[in-house]
Amino acid sequence: MMRLVSLCDINCGFVPKKSADLFVKPRFRRGDIITRTVLDSIARERWNVKRRRNLGIGTVFCKSYGDTAKVHQEEEIPKATLIWRAVKLPIYSVALVPLTVGASAAYLETGLFLVRRYAALMLSSVLIITWLNLSNDVYDFDTGADKNKKESVVNMVGSRTGTLAAAITSLVLGVSGLVWTSLIASNIRAILLLVSAILCGYVYQCPPFRLSYQGLGEPLCFAAFGPFATTAFYLLLGSSSEMRHLPLSSRVLSSSLLVGFTTSLILFCSHFHQVDGDLAVGKFSPLVRVGTERGAFVVRWAIRFLYSMLLVLGLTKILPVTCALMCFLTLPVGNLVSSYVEKHHEENEKIFMAKYYCVRLHAFFGAALSLGLVIAR
Repeated sequence: MMRLVSLCDINCGFVPKKSADLFVKPRFRRGDIITRTVLDSIARERWNVKRRRNLGIGTVFCKSYGDTAKVHQEEEIPKATLIWRAVKLPIYSVALVPLTVGASAAYLETGLFLVRRYAALMLSSVLIITWLNLSNDVYDFDTGADKNKKESVVNMVGSRTGTLAAAITSLVLGVSGLVWTSLIASNIRAILLLVSAILCGYVYQCPPFRLSYQGLGEPLCFAAFGPFATTAFYLLLGSSSEMRHLPLSSRVLSSSLLVGFTTSLILFCSHFHQVDGDLAVGKFSPLVRVGTERGAFVVRWAIRFLYSMLLVLGLTKILPVTCALMCFLTLPVGNLVSSYVEKHHEENEKIFMAKYYCVRLHAFFGAALSLGLVIAR
């Protein structure tokens, strides 16, 4: 039996959960006399409540996009869940992984691990990522991309100005920490690389550039967190009074490429559930251009390319063999990302989790790469 639904302009109403509930079998026998009675308001309300309870109905909302109306069951999201999504705590692995891989590469080359400098750089990196997250919410709010995004910080706190002020404060503190650490290490190359990484983040989302709206977010993300940030952290954590200028070896550069690749994969997968909203505000992300089906194909081959590149780097000994072996242990996580995206790329309620599976891959891959560099020492 077909399930029937009426598209309308009402804000809310009631709909049966089962198609059978749409029909009520009359209980009249031959010979009965049917009369119309006028129920008082209390009796009518009781009758309606009983009827709704028997039919098992839920609230629906009608939304209009142009000439097309879409009806969906609205589910209340717990406030704790919204806060967790707004904080984006797992995403902060993009600050930890480049730093840890850079520190491991520095340890491989010099045998040094500068704990205090590592801690200062970690705090500064977290502040920079906080700026990225908060300012992204602010500017997406301005364009309307986050209009219906409940976990947007601006929507949650109800203040664009306050969110922007917090973002700028985080940026100033983060940049101050990075500059201070670079001055202590007396490494101009590291400062230039970190400035380049921050500029990538700025032109990615901030006006008047907003290059993410042109589909350039992934290349910028790759450059910022890969060659720029990872290499800069390597230079800062390997510099000492005895060695001011570290060589940029092929091991360091190849490691930074792998970090940048897994980071940009997170950004790519984060757009799957936002295609309609991005298109509505003119944000032409790669997934808006190619569609979710081709996007799932891209993810599958990106995972294959990642491990193929790892195999080549290991066989040619550009990377230590220990790195290749440790990173191949993360292959099941890579397969999980690929299969999940391929299976659920058309289901917004489920594909939302794809970016968190990518974060898991990024974190495990970065940890395995770092451990491989340390063991190779």
